[in-house]
Amino acid sequence: MPSARLNSVQPYALGLFRIVVGLLFTAHGAASLFGVLGGAVGTHGGTVATGTWPGWYAAVIQLVAGALVLVGLGTRGAALIASGSMAFAYFDIHQQHALLPIQNGGEPAVMFCWAFLLLVFTGSGAFGLDRLFVRRAAAQGERVPEQAPIAV
Repeated sequence: MPSARLNSVQPYALGLFRIVVGLLFTAHGAASLFGVLGGAVGTHGGTVATGTWPGWYAAVIQLVAGALVLVGLGTRGAALIASGSMAFAYFDIHQQHALLPIQNGGEPAVMFCWAFLLLVFTGSGAFGLDRLFVRRAAAQGERVPEQAPIAV
């Protein structure tokens, strides 16, 4: 049955999804804070000025939350903060220019917001440091939450 086979690899697909989303988000933060990878958007290779609202704070969230999601450590909490920051970016920055993301340049913010919100509910999947700590806790006899694949 194809559905059963797909369900068996779900944690691995979710883990790869988490890694890609975390890496892309971390890259945005690094570009804005350090001027690498082309620099902050609209600066021609520059950085966001330290302490400026909301750009610098968004870049710090992107770098830290993105790195945590990338390695799968505190995934749900980091993803919640990242999702909220992207929702704020969309409604505060993008939506004042036009209603739809295709019109206002807010597509990346919307996609990141929903991708991180998905990770809040699914957890880190395979390949994450979260799973190492769950295994350690289980080996020490502590009660740990179930992290079974999601199936409908």
